[in-house]
Amino acid sequence: MIRLLINHPSVEITFIHSQSNAGNLVSDVHTDLFGDTDLVFTDQLSDDIDVLFLCVGHGTAKDFLSNNMIKSGIKIIDLSQDFRLYKNGGDDWVYGLPELNRNRIQRANYVANPGCFATSIQLALLPLAAKGLLKNEVHINATTGSTGAGQSLSATSHFSWRNNNMSVYKAFDHQHLNEIKESIAQLQPGFSHPINFIPQRGDFTRGIMAAIYLESDLTEEEARSMYNNYYAECAFTHVSAKNIDLKQVVNTNKCLLHVEKHGNKLFIVSMIDNLLKGASGQAVQNMNLMFGLPESEGLRLKASAF
Repeated sequence: MIRLLINHPSVEITFIHSQSNAGNLVSDVHTDLFGDTDLVFTDQLSDDIDVLFLCVGHGTAKDFLSNNMIKSGIKIIDLSQDFRLYKNGGDDWVYGLPELNRNRIQRANYVANPGCFATSIQLALLPLAAKGLLKNEVHINATTGSTGAGQSLSATSHFSWRNNNMSVYKAFDHQHLNEIKESIAQLQPGFSHPINFIPQRGDFTRGIMAAIYLESDLTEEEARSMYNNYYAECAFTHVSAKNIDLKQVVNTNKCLLHVEKHGNKLFIVSMIDNLLKGASGQAVQNMNLMFGLPESEGLRLKASAF
């Protein structure tokens, strides 16, 4: 997030808040930013801002806003899961998936940035939901890189465990299913079929590959045309007629989709970078929409800039 904002032509970072790193140079903590910024972490908040990004842990964002008075008129973009569901955010918070809620985001004061798995999977399903064509259960296998687990160490994040290894976790019960179901219901009210989601840990650092299939009467040509039409005006989501791979999206804010038909099964592959389109890049995309900036501003940098 800091790297994106430093390089954004319409952004000036006023402060970067941290209790644990207050007084430390940002580049001493995030050493890849050495030479890019002289900013120092602070434990103080400033009202001299237009937008506040909350990049704290799940459950912490809601507490932060309860304990700190944020001046009226300051827009907020939260990257945690605290406000993604309507029951938690209510009418105040807009779910920040531009391909679903672009007009609402443009008018929003508070945006809840989607989860990374949720982004990849929703972008694979939205065109079908928009036409009411999710008529059966959905099957999903999705693999994420190690950065999807955050920076805190755990038994499954150590290099010696992760390297040359794969595993399944939270099968059929991943927390991102809730926001996926809310978005589908927004386009296809009454959808009640099972979404069978098998998340996997991959032995790579960045990216998500979601492989999805469901029964469908569409031909491959009809499905591809429908996906192209749905995403025709979208800055970062593209439908490829050729098979896709993860290296095409890592270090970008793109989502690439590929659609195939196998018998009566429609097969959709979705690829994103979990740190960009799945998190910080999408947050900046939302900021651009909220302030009337070009949607892709600051997000078409060379890969080395990310």
